[in-house]
Amino acid sequence: MQGIYQWLLSAEDIGAIQAHIETSPGFDKADRSHFDTLLKGTISQASALEAILLPSLDRPLNLLSPVERAILMQATFELKDLQEIPYRVVINEAVELAKNFGGTDGYKYVNGVLDRIAPSVRPHEVRPAG
Repeated sequence: MQGIYQWLLSAEDIGAIQAHIETSPGFDKADRSHFDTLLKGTISQASALEAILLPSLDRPLNLLSPVERAILMQATFELKDLQEIPYRVVINEAVELAKNFGGTDGYKYVNGVLDRIAPSVRPHEVRPAG
């Protein structure tokens, strides 16, 4: 999420972002392969991910907090492309990231948006409310 956030703010090269994050304290404990998949996949599919998100947003993308936008993009990528991760786990992890890094009630917004898009991205796994 931090790499996607950095990319949103700076439009920096993925390689430079990756190199910066790899020097962060604690990165040695991270799952390198999963990190690469999330960072590169989310950034390379940014337009498609934002198109999935847009119908569920109550404001334009550029008015979202960059933290919440990064979290939503990453979670949408996971919902769409990492089907082996249960959708509830993806949403829970996104909510936890928003609680730790986002605004006061940002986690509620992230949860609501992901709850709205999950049925369309994972129709086999999620039953729409109603």
